[in-house]
Amino acid sequence: MSLATGVGSMPGTTDAEHAEAVRLVLGELPDLPFVPELPGRGVGADMTGRALAVVEGISADLQPAGWRLTDTSGVDHRRARSLLAQDLDTVEELAQGYAGAFKAQVAGPWTLAATVEKPRGDKVLSDHGARRDLAQALAEGLRTHVADLRRRLPGVDRLVVQVDEPALAAVVAGRVPTASGFGRHRRVDLPEASAHLEWVAAALTEAGAEAWVHSCAPQTPWSLLAGTGATGLSADLAMLGPADLDTFAEALEQGRTAALGVVASTDPGSAVSDARVVERVQRWLDMLGLDAEEVGDALVLTPTCGLAGASGSWARESLQVLRRSADGLSGR
Repeated sequence: MSLATGVGSMPGTTDAEHAEAVRLVLGELPDLPFVPELPGRGVGADMTGRALAVVEGISADLQPAGWRLTDTSGVDHRRARSLLAQDLDTVEELAQGYAGAFKAQVAGPWTLAATVEKPRGDKVLSDHGARRDLAQALAEGLRTHVADLRRRLPGVDRLVVQVDEPALAAVVAGRVPTASGFGRHRRVDLPEASAHLEWVAAALTEAGAEAWVHSCAPQTPWSLLAGTGATGLSADLAMLGPADLDTFAEALEQGRTAALGVVASTDPGSAVSDARVVERVQRWLDMLGLDAEEVGDALVLTPTCGLAGASGSWARESLQVLRRSADGLSGR
């Protein structure tokens, strides 16, 4: 039985819209709902701020240039933590009695290292020790986060935490700009890139959650991600090159999850047919020599990326299309 879920972000700028987003995913994605994120609410609701709300033992604050590590948490860091707790309160309230699988999301260690600055400026990415400490703080924080989610959602028997790494491709290729904008940070060697993700995946696994890794960026090193201990790989299907097909095929053959972005994350401007989505996914499976019935719920359909830039009507419709497409693949 193929499943449908969202990547994470949703449109909206208010707490009331967040509550409505929770109701939407619970109603439209009954097999794998997720904790909606509304970055449109501003400071603390963005991907980086939300991940910094999870890290343990590290403080931060928002500066004109962006998030920066500090000796003590600033007001924006405290607000990010408060907002995360508030959002989880909403999920807990509206998901009372829910049983089954559930998904949450967090920015990964390399995306954090590429977007957060050291206390004296420039990215954490520029300092080997700082990026190691941030990755380990994220791993420890996720242990606590998973325990909190388990407490709030006692009926959940399958908890997925999706680790978002949109910056990873730029990190390993040496394309992340320095603070001045005139240079680029040195590329990170693949063994180190893998090790930091392995810490995060191991922490999630030990805490009782499935670790998926997601990126909708081109040239993401999927073979590296497949070796980090992640049990799921999540990508925009259009961004997968020929070399990535074997990686995703092997993941499915091993019983791991392949989450495919197959529905636009912004308003497409014309009607989207779930029959066309089903046909596209079936062609992809045929190319890999796999069958939808055989892979079952290891195959998950998602939007191509987060829905934060979509209209409210398309956000709803896209999830409906995904659910119908998953049903079509499963013969329901």
